Amino acid sequence: MSFGLDIAQHRVSFDEVIDRARLGEQLGFTGVWGFDHFKPMYGQGPGECFEGMTTLAALAGATSTVRLGLLVTGVTYRHPSVLACQAITVDHISRGRLDVALGAAWAQEEHDELGIEFPPTGQRFDLLKDTLEIVTRLFTGEQVSYQGRRVSLRNAQMRPVPVQSPRPPIWIGGRGPKRTLPLVARYADMWHTHLDGDYPELSRRVDVLARKESRDPADIGRAGSLSLSEPWPEVRAAIERNFDRGIGYLVCGWPSEGADRVIEFAETVAPDYRS
Repeated sequence: MSFGLDIAQHRVSFDEVIDRARLGEQLGFTGVWGFDHFKPMYGQGPGECFEGMTTLAALAGATSTVRLGLLVTGVTYRHPSVLACQAITVDHISRGRLDVALGAAWAQEEHDELGIEFPPTGQRFDLLKDTLEIVTRLFTGEQVSYQGRRVSLRNAQMRPVPVQSPRPPIWIGGRGPKRTLPLVARYADMWHTHLDGDYPELSRRVDVLARKESRDPADIGRAGSLSLSEPWPEVRAAIERNFDRGIGYLVCGWPSEGADRVIEFAETVAPDYRS
């Protein structure tokens, strides 16, 4: 089992964001994860909230080994070509430590407040597909023409290519059987979703769809989330339950108890389960 750490980069100073990322690295977490919003998603009233991709660029310079990503990058916030260029840049700054995690976005209130278009669900998933296609093609460094449903390219090209070969790993977040899971089967290196009771059925569906795409289902990693605020026996039980389901990566939410709780997990629980 691998563990990532969600550092929750809102309602804290940027110095605290850096400190949390460095702590995750020091404690041996596989990845450090932020989120992709422009306002706090919980808590009362206004508060600090730092933009995701530029935060990753800063974290790339403040760390040296831990992998970096956003769970998940909403495709409504940036043109796919801009996102591809940002990802290539962060991949180079980090010397090949970026994971690109994508989702269809959901926070309509945030979009409305900031004047960012929030299309209907079907159109957002069309945009997600276009983004996956555009980003993966632009990562090749070759000239790309593409006719999408929401975004098209004509003779587009980006250099340099990413440090990682053939490209940074693609994560897809979500669980919708009609639109999300087929995209997982076609594009994802890692699938991140809620680990509810229907997870085994959804996972089997991903396997079937992957084979239709001529992919080995084993090439699609499975990831979920883990709360560190429960009693340690319950945390251990959750890890073991999800390991038995085939989950290979758990993203640990930053606990309300703070850094001491993270340290205790890393020192007394995680060593028993790390790969």
